[in-house]
Amino acid sequence: MSRQDLVIRDLVVEYQSGPNTVRPIDGLSVEVPAGNLTLLLGPSGCGKSTLLSCLGSILEPTAGSITLGGVETTGLDRAGLVDHRRNRVGIVFQSFNLVESLSALENVALPMRSAGKKRKEADARARQLLVDVGLEERMGHRPGELSGGQQQRVAIARALALDPPLILADEPTAHLDYVQVEEILRLLRRLADEGRTIVISTHDERILPLADQVIEMQPKFAAGFDGEGEPVEKLVDKGTALFEQGDAPDLIYVIEEGSFEVVRTDPSGESVVLATLGSGDCVGEMGPLFGLPRSATVRALDAGRVIGHSPKSFREQLGVDTLNAVIAGRRTP
Repeated sequence: MSRQDLVIRDLVVEYQSGPNTVRPIDGLSVEVPAGNLTLLLGPSGCGKSTLLSCLGSILEPTAGSITLGGVETTGLDRAGLVDHRRNRVGIVFQSFNLVESLSALENVALPMRSAGKKRKEADARARQLLVDVGLEERMGHRPGELSGGQQQRVAIARALALDPPLILADEPTAHLDYVQVEEILRLLRRLADEGRTIVISTHDERILPLADQVIEMQPKFAAGFDGEGEPVEKLVDKGTALFEQGDAPDLIYVIEEGSFEVVRTDPSGESVVLATLGSGDCVGEMGPLFGLPRSATVRALDAGRVIGHSPKSFREQLGVDTLNAVIAGRRTP
């Protein structure tokens, strides 16, 4: 494995969210030297996973360039992209993405077998990688027989199978307890010290002391949404979502008719109903006012009608004192 620096120049990712144009990444430029452990820090929906997808050549950016080891990956043809994804990037998924029917050894050997390596060679390297991550006693165990921390170590070993210079990890500590987190952090730090470029997407500030570099990310908006504009009326059918958890924020809604359920999904996938709202209540104020992604999903329990406000019209309608009370959760408009 050769040391390869990662260079991002003027990167833009833009997409449509309803009537608005959202830019989760807007002109990002950063250099990540080989051997660095870099964090993408920020709340859900701020563009961390989007950037990881661009770095892994899974998502094509709207503009800008990404260069790894002097090769501009954003300019590669189809064959070049396949080679880059297979041999130069290792991805550690938040949910591990291990094959349940395969043992730890077979999971780690899988990308090598897919790349055409002979079974004997692939198994030998898989064994060594599992030893390297401290799982020499668990090689024959299937994912269901392993703890969360052990599954994550198998996933990291699999990402290293073809010895890529760049490792991307999406929320690698999301489902782990404190002891397991410590094990994974030590392992990721060691991989960076060996000369790999490690980029980790996280909202877990426990990782901060290990980082060489931190890129703080917040959602951004293109000209389609600037926080201003006149109130708009919206009719909502039963079962329709006003917005989904993790969406970029646009409008603040005041409920005129109907009832709405507020549901939040935690990292384990469990959904909890936070509130049921009706006429006179407002919902979704924190995201647009503070530039935060939606923290919950709001769905109509029956047919309803809402008024959507930009932050400016919301402030003008309520006044500062009432607005502060709404934000504090003390009253609704």
